[in-house]
Amino acid sequence: SPVFIAMCLFWFCSSRRFEATPLVFFGLFQLHYLNRAFIYPLLLKGQSKMPLGIIVMGVVFNLLNACMQGCWIFYLAPEGMYTSQWLLSPQFIAGASLFFLGMGINIHSDRIIRHLRQPGDTGHYLPRGGMFRYVSSANYFGEIIEWTGFAVLTWSAAGAVFALWTFANLVPRADAIYHRYGEMFGDEFRRARLKRVIPFIY
Repeated sequence: SPVFIAMCLFWFCSSRRFEATPLVFFGLFQLHYLNRAFIYPLLLKGQSKMPLGIIVMGVVFNLLNACMQGCWIFYLAPEGMYTSQWLLSPQFIAGASLFFLGMGINIHSDRIIRHLRQPGDTGHYLPRGGMFRYVSSANYFGEIIEWTGFAVLTWSAAGAVFALWTFANLVPRADAIYHRYGEMFGDEFRRARLKRVIPFIY
């Protein structure tokens, strides 16, 4: 939620807040975090706890992202760069397509993970269906695609840096999950011949 709130402040204090293209960028960015910060947590069924250090790192990471994206979109982008014509540009169309594709994969994969257990069940199960047919961390794959799309649709260094951050953050986590699944599910997991996070590649 800190990134959602901070981005609202960057938007509200900017003289560009009602320009069409920055407003669309803002809407897309906030759409992701509306789901991640306010909808997704309410759908979780488990009682798992999280170390305070992880929470603090998450807050710092997301505030830095809000600063990068918000400052670029609303303050640092050259005057006249993001006119309404930008919304018809090839990079915006391609980037928005990737963004929504990634968001769809991410949300669908999260749904599969949430429904692995019945109420009261404490067992562990291998996710199946959707992009889990190809990778063991389909939700991370979706998020990487999503932020790559945002980098393309804004065509900015700020977007590119966050896409790289996302990749650098999620790929090692996907590798850890891959090895954990190998230990937990043994031959069942190996027979699936899944990649870690990028279908057919890694």
